[in-house]
Amino acid sequence: MSLVSGPSPTRLQRFLAYRLLLALALGTLGADQLSKAWIAARMPYPTYGDPGAIRIVDDFFYLVHIGNTGAAWSLFAGRSTVLAVLAALTLVAIAFGRHALGLRARLVQVSFGLLCGGIAGNLTDRLRFGHVIDFLDFHFGSYIYPTFNVADSAICVGVFLYIGWSLKQPAEDDKVPKAD
Repeated sequence: MSLVSGPSPTRLQRFLAYRLLLALALGTLGADQLSKAWIAARMPYPTYGDPGAIRIVDDFFYLVHIGNTGAAWSLFAGRSTVLAVLAALTLVAIAFGRHALGLRARLVQVSFGLLCGGIAGNLTDRLRFGHVIDFLDFHFGSYIYPTFNVADSAICVGVFLYIGWSLKQPAEDDKVPKAD
């Protein structure tokens, strides 16, 4: 006796179930790499501050061209190879853990599309250049926010969306019927 009702989905159907995630990941990767190529074509590496930085808003927002061998806020600086391996393993883990992560839900596909596209964008930089190209530079009075890029922004937004979604999900204990 079979517990499966109806025909099982084809590989194409299983692949298409994640089309939103894949489209956002590719779009994020493309936007990230195009923006970095634009910066690299217009500014020598490294360019930070006067005279080379492009002022967008005086004393607030600049375009620069720097490299980060670390992770967010330059944590683990000089560990670009280790971070590249970790990024690749993370993408593989997401692919294999897609059912446990709830990737069939639309908002989760949006969050992981941004997350995977951002991870792939920074991984591409690490493999090509040995560092991640950062170029968005914000100043808030005397505080200078760590310089970042499109991939970093996508990763942050993706993580926050997933955390928000996760907090709204019922706990496993709430899903199991209670005995009387």
